Amino acid sequence: MERIRQTPDLFYSISCTTRAPRAGEVDGEDYHFLSDADFRDRAKKGDFLEHAQVHGDRYGTLREPVVTNLKNGKNVLIDIDTQGAAVIRNCGDPAIRHALADVFIMPPDLEELRKRLLNRGTETAEQIDLRLATAAREMECWRDYRYTIISGSMEEDLRKFRQIMEAESYLSRRLIET
Repeated sequence: MERIRQTPDLFYSISCTTRAPRAGEVDGEDYHFLSDADFRDRAKKGDFLEHAQVHGDRYGTLREPVVTNLKNGKNVLIDIDTQGAAVIRNCGDPAIRHALADVFIMPPDLEELRKRLLNRGTETAEQIDLRLATAAREMECWRDYRYTIISGSMEEDLRKFRQIMEAESYLSRRLIET
């Protein structure tokens, strides 16, 4: 995800979360870290395009930066789970639905995902088990997405993602908008 975020013609939407920052994470760069009360207040005000509870914490995508960047002709990258993707797919805003090119990046299997999580070294064994259980459920949703990438190496995943974005830029409906 870090390499994709560095794509120059892409605006990366920084998610909000109520979870505590991990070592090295920076507020406003990795996530907007919010208190539970602040998150709930913003949700009530309609500040989020989507929000959900995941692994015991709240996560959400701020509506305003997404809408502003889409209006300015930028591609917007939102890193969300399957719950959030379903909400955006069914969003009442036609401009958002029209701009959507949803991509499911799926590990080849759960054992490979376990290895990657262990190598990352940011979760306890209990947290890894919870993430794997969630991943198993989410992997069943791959057919709901327009595109699916079976994850290989980081370079391969990045190449495939960029190819999808390039193909999307040639859609007739997007040429009409420019």
